[in-house]
Amino acid sequence: MRRDRSRFFANGSVRPLHDAQGAIAGFIKIARDETERRAVEAALRDAEQRFRLAAKATNDAIWDWDLTADYVQWNEAVRVLFGYDEQQIEPTGTWWLENIHPEDRSAVDRAIHAVIESDGEHWAAEYRFRREDGKYADVFDRGHVFRDAQGKAVRMIGAMLDLTERKRSENALRELNDTLETRVAERTAELMAAQDALRQAQKMEAVGQLTGGLAHDFNNLLTGISGSLEMIQMRLAQGRTGEVDRYVVAAQGAAKRAAALTHRLLAFSRRQTLAPKPTDVKQLVSGVEDLIARTVGPAVQLETVHAAGLWPSLIDPSQLENAVLNLCINARDAMPDGGTITIETCNRWMDERMAKQRGLDPGQYISLCVSDTGTGMAPDVIAKAFDPFFTTKPIGEGTGLGLSMIYGFAKQSGGSVAIYSEVGQGTMVCVYLPRHLGDAEAAEDESELEAAPRADAGETVLVVDDEPTVRMLVAEVLTDLGYIAIEAADGPAGLKVINSDLRIDLLVTDVGLPGGLNGRQVADAARAVRSDLKVLFITGYAENAVLSHGHLAAGMHVLTKPFAMDVLATRIRDLIEG
Repeated sequence: MRRDRSRFFANGSVRPLHDAQGAIAGFIKIARDETERRAVEAALRDAEQRFRLAAKATNDAIWDWDLTADYVQWNEAVRVLFGYDEQQIEPTGTWWLENIHPEDRSAVDRAIHAVIESDGEHWAAEYRFRREDGKYADVFDRGHVFRDAQGKAVRMIGAMLDLTERKRSENALRELNDTLETRVAERTAELMAAQDALRQAQKMEAVGQLTGGLAHDFNNLLTGISGSLEMIQMRLAQGRTGEVDRYVVAAQGAAKRAAALTHRLLAFSRRQTLAPKPTDVKQLVSGVEDLIARTVGPAVQLETVHAAGLWPSLIDPSQLENAVLNLCINARDAMPDGGTITIETCNRWMDERMAKQRGLDPGQYISLCVSDTGTGMAPDVIAKAFDPFFTTKPIGEGTGLGLSMIYGFAKQSGGSVAIYSEVGQGTMVCVYLPRHLGDAEAAEDESELEAAPRADAGETVLVVDDEPTVRMLVAEVLTDLGYIAIEAADGPAGLKVINSDLRIDLLVTDVGLPGGLNGRQVADAARAVRSDLKVLFITGYAENAVLSHGHLAAGMHVLTKPFAMDVLATRIRDLIEG
């Protein structure tokens, strides 16, 4: 008997008891407690009522699927969303599955039954569901599985969300983005075309500045050379040979200045052939102090400050001399009323931050700085100072190659250049060059051709050059020094000599040759036949790739045109003896 006072439900039955004569002797009363069953049924009715209320209150298509009977109840939203009337909706899972797009149907069927037949509780999928008009809606469907005491899935309740409008909006936005990207790409192309046109216009302006400056300089130099040669010819015809030397000196001076100008062009393009040597920069600056002092004039005071124990650097000394001279000339021009130029050298340790600011790798460098007390440079001028052909001087007074040449030389040497300046406060230009771990080489003394070393008997040099004048001059020098000179105008002709039985102690060849073989190819082919053959490349414009970016095999060397004949003679003797 229940001892608590809560309400309970029971199901009772009464059966009569009969005696032997068949008379009712009593009754048997059986009572079953129905409280729990009634509670479950009430909860189920309450859940179904809440489900129906929720289904009416939402815009989603709510479904309740009795898996045992394959019976599906849909809320009102399924008709609103997909256009079906009540008679068209079949309350079965089969009807739902048949209205899924054929391309999505099998995947959805497999996925939902995988959840039902396992111990899963939740299922979700995106697919296309057919509307009443035959079009398909994009939907997101999800459901929850209910199981009995034995774990068998008996029911699923879920909701289907129509994503069609949202996907349409997303597609429209995507198309807008794609269109925007296309418009941006078209606009970018237009801007790039405009920039290309601007760069072309700037190039033409630069070419105008270049041609104006170069024409002025080269006309002066050619006048000095051709005029001196004419005067030599005239004096020789007159028998006045004593006056010839002055014209020879004048022509040689003009030729050297022309060579310096072409070196500027090549340095600017970073295509010059450098001859790097371990160099004492302090000694180099000291060696050109007198030249700089004469160049800048008496109105400018020249001062030098050198760090003790200055490291050597692996550079082309002549190019650094030109760079220092150019910087001092620029400094002089910035001080029209005179002032002070200071040349300072120093050792520098570049950490990652400092090196990055100067476009360098971290490490040890030397700095060579030239400062002045002149007018200074505005930021917009500093920004363009290293640009090709940029100059603040009038046309005809400068080519605009000075700083760009220095920048090209420094970069080609593994260093960099920086400008520090303020208007009215002067300017300092610093050239940073990498430290060389070794001793500097002693400076070479200049010698005259007459004092150049002579050839041993029978020594033979093959000269391959397509320029007849150069070929003739080199052969003449070699003959005067006692060598046997053999001339070839191109690579194939040179290889014919190489493949002959003639004695050849040295190959002198230009790098750029006609006939399908450049100088490096000729040298390699010659080495294949004569493995110990020494090679001297002479070039006025050397592609680094042809010369293996400076990494030449043993016994191969480079001499840059134009060169002094005594230098050529000394280099030939050193190579043959080496």
